Amino acid sequence: MATIDTGYLRPGLAAAFLLVSDGQAAFFDAGVNSALPTLLAALAEANLAPEAVRYLFLTHIHLDHAGGTGQLMAALPQAQVVVHPRGARHLIDPTRLWQATCAVYGEAKAFELYGYLAPVAADRIHQAADGDRFALGRLEIVAYDAPGHAHHHLFFAIPALSAVVTGDTLGLSYRELDCAGRPSVIPTTSPSELDPAALTATVRRIAALSPERAYLTHFGGVGDVARLAADHNRLLEGYVGIVRSARGSGAARHVEVLEGLQTLMSEEALRQGWPLTGQALLEFLAWDLELNAQGLGIWWERSQRLAT
Repeated sequence: MATIDTGYLRPGLAAAFLLVSDGQAAFFDAGVNSALPTLLAALAEANLAPEAVRYLFLTHIHLDHAGGTGQLMAALPQAQVVVHPRGARHLIDPTRLWQATCAVYGEAKAFELYGYLAPVAADRIHQAADGDRFALGRLEIVAYDAPGHAHHHLFFAIPALSAVVTGDTLGLSYRELDCAGRPSVIPTTSPSELDPAALTATVRRIAALSPERAYLTHFGGVGDVARLAADHNRLLEGYVGIVRSARGSGAARHVEVLEGLQTLMSEEALRQGWPLTGQALLEFLAWDLELNAQGLGIWWERSQRLAT
């Protein structure tokens, strides 16, 4: 499995993966449109033509993972997209996805980040059910429904390689935080479909497969998956405790949750021996922690409405 840096925002932030078996290829996640030349170059380096790609497996349709799907598929004439049924309609007609992105960033910034979201023809999309299996040469890829981070999330297992491709379900694992080659994970709870209980169960399901390697979009392949899964769910439980105990409302509550996450990560840095600590760590994780606080806040407000 080859890791391809898609170049989103900075090096080492977002990856796609290329799997080759018996002259056939598959990509896992597409990245953003600006990644297209890099993906095609990786294919050429493997001495394969675009016609060799049989599948584009999407973990979910958040744009850092799938924004380039339409343009990539136009370059891969024999490929099918494999996506969660809840995500398929947004590939066929990206209008609502684009409108939601523009509402967050503004149209100019959204286009700068992601480019034009090209549609995908419906007959080139496979809506994957839990347990669907796909042949790639002598390898088999199995799709698993993976709610928690988003309702439309999948993870993929390659049993012969003892590997899983986890998207965002197993969190973030940045190489800048490795300690003597030992990776760590940080849960990602970005808006807006977070379900902590479902995410915990999904991570347990990944661990139950006992994979030797996990491939995370953010960032790359890691081992020691059982430990990482346990760390992920321990930290996610801490996240939930922070948002449950926060007081006030609106912006003040958001600041309290964000400060709680900053404290938790500072403590985790000492626990794991991360090279980055203190203010340097908080600056490095600033955007992730802001998104995590936003997602936790949305989840908490939604759960309170449902409880009344």
